[in-house]
Amino acid sequence: MCARNKQLTKQQSHNLLDTLKQRFEQHEERHEKMGWDNILLKLNENPEKLSVLHQMEETGGEPDVIGYEAESGMFLFCDCSKESPAGRRSLCYDRTALESRKKNKPESSAVDRANEMGIELLTEDQYRLLQTLGEFDLKTSSWLETPQEIRERGGAIFGDCRYGQVFVYHNGADSYYAARGFRGILKV
Repeated sequence: MCARNKQLTKQQSHNLLDTLKQRFEQHEERHEKMGWDNILLKLNENPEKLSVLHQMEETGGEPDVIGYEAESGMFLFCDCSKESPAGRRSLCYDRTALESRKKNKPESSAVDRANEMGIELLTEDQYRLLQTLGEFDLKTSSWLETPQEIRERGGAIFGDCRYGQVFVYHNGADSYYAARGFRGILKV
């Protein structure tokens, strides 16, 4: 059974909803003009999403709402931890990169872990949006969804924030570092 399909206990659900509500109220700048009651209603309509949010929380992501898609009617939960989530670091980019390593393989890849959790890696645009809502990845970096043309050439992209500026760089997709993880987004 995938981690995202794991049923939470009533106590786990209650604790998670309390944590999410507190974070939502503490960071109103991330979601102006959105009410918690509307988000709670969506979460209650989609209880399977709570398991995913639980995984995001348990791996250090500190998920919070950063937007709303009017066309789909969905709220966007994103990892808003100050640094790349600690429980999702030291991973190469994807399965192909992992399998291409001959020595010193990491335990998994960012894309595989995101899929297991039921989230998507942030796109470059989503990452830049997140960076307008606070200061993130000042000491770490985060793998980003990589365009196919770059991936076909063996590369992958990641982002961070240094010197008050958001940077998006490239690296070999098979590389991995203790300070590089990934951030995810979940639509609810």
